[in-house]
Amino acid sequence: MAEQYKGKVDFYAVYILEAHPTDVWEMQSNVQDKVLFRSPRDEEERVSVAGACVRRLGIKFPAVIDGFDNQVETAYTGWPDRMYLIADGRVLYKSKPGPFGFHPKDLATALQKALGNP
Repeated sequence: MAEQYKGKVDFYAVYILEAHPTDVWEMQSNVQDKVLFRSPRDEEERVSVAGACVRRLGIKFPAVIDGFDNQVETAYTGWPDRMYLIADGRVLYKSKPGPFGFHPKDLATALQKALGNP
């Protein structure tokens, strides 16, 4: 979708909290996939873990990182993960919690509507 709407829509990944840190809630699937990070203890560690996440997931568009105050997560209830469409400061689409609660088709429909292509 990022390629399809390039020049019309900006896509960003927002890294918020580590979903399954080894020191809090380690999941077996993370162990199998060797995605093992403890909860970042400072901004530098958060940047490092976020970078590893972006590389591991193969994200091809810009990523930004929520601060240690977690203001973005608090404002948008991004945990565990969600997709949003925001235009002119308004939320036009908010998915259900992912990864199972969101569907790219729903975001594509909201994008088409926002761009005037119903």
